[in-house]
Amino acid sequence: MIPSDTHLQIGSLLFEGLDQIDLTGPFEILSRIPNSTYRLYGKSLDTVRDIRGLRLAADALLADAPPLDVLHIPGGYGQEALMEDEEVLAWVRKQAAGAKCVLSVCTGALICGAAGLLKGRRATTHWSAFELLPIFGAIPVNQRVVSDGNMVFAAGVTAGIDGGLQVAADLRGEEAAQAIQLYMQYAPEPPFNSGTPETAPAPVLSTARKNAQAITEQRRATAQRVAQRLGL
Repeated sequence: MIPSDTHLQIGSLLFEGLDQIDLTGPFEILSRIPNSTYRLYGKSLDTVRDIRGLRLAADALLADAPPLDVLHIPGGYGQEALMEDEEVLAWVRKQAAGAKCVLSVCTGALICGAAGLLKGRRATTHWSAFELLPIFGAIPVNQRVVSDGNMVFAAGVTAGIDGGLQVAADLRGEEAAQAIQLYMQYAPEPPFNSGTPETAPAPVLSTARKNAQAITEQRRATAQRVAQRLGL
């Protein structure tokens, strides 16, 4: 836990084609961490769209970010382009090196992998990309939230809320995290038990796997190409 009188700089990476809940779920928590400043950072200040078309804009450019105490890397289909974007990867590496915590959500883990941050790390990601983690030298762990050193990995999409709460607890203590959870009234009671491959009905899972097949194979090819360059 970080002393409460220590001000924290918290930043999220914004990019075209991210999944907005990967960003906005953790934002609900990270932006409420006591004695902190939260900002969105991107390659441009132009509006970007998430995978469903929601418009978002960065607060500042990557180059203008201070050394961050918390670095948040969301995922989404747009993660593909970033895996070979050396400007972004260099920024992620530099910020992660000095951060007290790196929070990866969903396929943000693959961006971390492309930045060389996953080797030897216990990690998780969205179920459709889970099998790609070893390509970057990671140890895949099938859990909703996985912590390893200064890194916290959240699985797919809504798991970023759980990961954000874990980060808040690590930095400011459980009571602070619980206060944020209460404000959010985060006490999920979904109407269906279909949120993981293990619990989803077989026909639903089969259709979901077919729908994800193209992007999964694209991600695999990109991951293998990047990992080869990294010597993994």
